Amino acid sequence: MQAPRLVATDVDGTLLGPDDRVPARAFAAIDRLVTAGVGFVLVTGRPPRWIPPVVAMLPVAPLAVCANGGVLYDAAADRVVWARTFDAGVLAELAAAVADVLPTGGLAVERVGAFADDADARFVAEPAYRHAWPDGDNHVVGRSELLDRPAVKMLVRCAEMSSEAMVAALAPVVGGRADLTFSHPLGLVELSPPGVTKATGLADVAERHGVGAAEVVAFGDMPNDLEMLRWAGHGVAMGNAHPALLDVADEVTAHHGEDGLALVLERWF
Repeated sequence: MQAPRLVATDVDGTLLGPDDRVPARAFAAIDRLVTAGVGFVLVTGRPPRWIPPVVAMLPVAPLAVCANGGVLYDAAADRVVWARTFDAGVLAELAAAVADVLPTGGLAVERVGAFADDADARFVAEPAYRHAWPDGDNHVVGRSELLDRPAVKMLVRCAEMSSEAMVAALAPVVGGRADLTFSHPLGLVELSPPGVTKATGLADVAERHGVGAAEVVAFGDMPNDLEMLRWAGHGVAMGNAHPALLDVADEVTAHHGEDGLALVLERWF
């Protein structure tokens, strides 16, 4: 591949090292590519409110495709450019489908406001939802309130199952009402509006930059990165990637704790 005109990267397990910091070599490579006029974009499952701490570790405040393609956030302006949401009626249908096959599953939804710290931009969970991470920042509500407003994604948590087993159980009952994926292996599945993936969000950013898919290099590590790596001209799986990515990536680089992202970018920058 020739030098890309747009570099897209997942955040956790890809851009960030095991210490949740941007490694020095990645920072330097990103600084050089931005100076060279190449576009840089974050593409993540994180909501906008979790982007500013990442941007604070970067040499640029980029656009960020958030919520697995559900939101485009302009970090420099602290502004949500667009959001793709489920309406309340579809959320209720999905909750009923989940209850049919995963009756012990806890539900949560991710909402988005106009800005990262908007009061409407909340992670809202019912009492039965058990966080996959110890520092969960959810607002607890009853299920009826959970489902009464649009949301960019729904999360289903069954700590006693694998995420892959949950997807297998949910896919037949969800049908075309949502796209299913996961970025955590231990019982956490994320549902996005139909056709909304990291790839569709990245394609929008590429169009804004006047760049075609063939001119994009994308980095990822988990199944929610699959469509993005397939779409990009050069898809790179991290050395720590889920096995599913190894079948679709054009290249497998080193572990995110061993400068895997920088090792690829340093070919060009």
